[in-house]
Amino acid sequence: MKQTELQEFMLDNKVLILQMRQAAHELHASVNQTYDDVHPYGFHLDMVADNTANHAHHCITSAADILPVVFGAYFHDSIEDARQSYNDVLRLASQWLGDAQARMATEIVYALTNDKGRTRAERAGERYYAGIRATPYAPLVKLADRLANTLYSARQQSPRQARMLEIYRAEMPHFLQALTVTSTDDPRLMLPPEMEALLRRISQS
Repeated sequence: MKQTELQEFMLDNKVLILQMRQAAHELHASVNQTYDDVHPYGFHLDMVADNTANHAHHCITSAADILPVVFGAYFHDSIEDARQSYNDVLRLASQWLGDAQARMATEIVYALTNDKGRTRAERAGERYYAGIRATPYAPLVKLADRLANTLYSARQQSPRQARMLEIYRAEMPHFLQALTVTSTDDPRLMLPPEMEALLRRISQS
């Protein structure tokens, strides 16, 4: 899909997208979740959604998939952090999307939900990444999520974010390898090259 086509579609559906955004912001606010103990969690959701929208034209194969991807970006942490179940998210998505679209959107959110684990490595192990690689557009949204976190950490001066930046840098080679689907020609499972290059530059600087 051409970037201009994606932009035009999002402009035509601006009201609906703003409704999704507001609902996602309110959901995370309802559980008192913040980002870096400084910002409303919607700050992070907006970064992820913006990263996704700026690069999704590399992956989108149908205009019918745009809104599910947007929903997936805004609600990607809703099961993990906002006490939602799979069916809760499916019901939310169904407010704005048709049945197949709502299912696609919910599958993205489900794929990005960490597994149970005592450590960071256990919560995002091979089973977790295999689920992302098998879910259309989940690699795109996961990369947008990591890019948002890494960019934020790189721009801060706090010891906490300096530590997180070092974690992201150390994880970067494995992270990108774990997201990469090498045996498919399906664009929906591929990583936008510009996003991948940007993450590498930040992680290596």
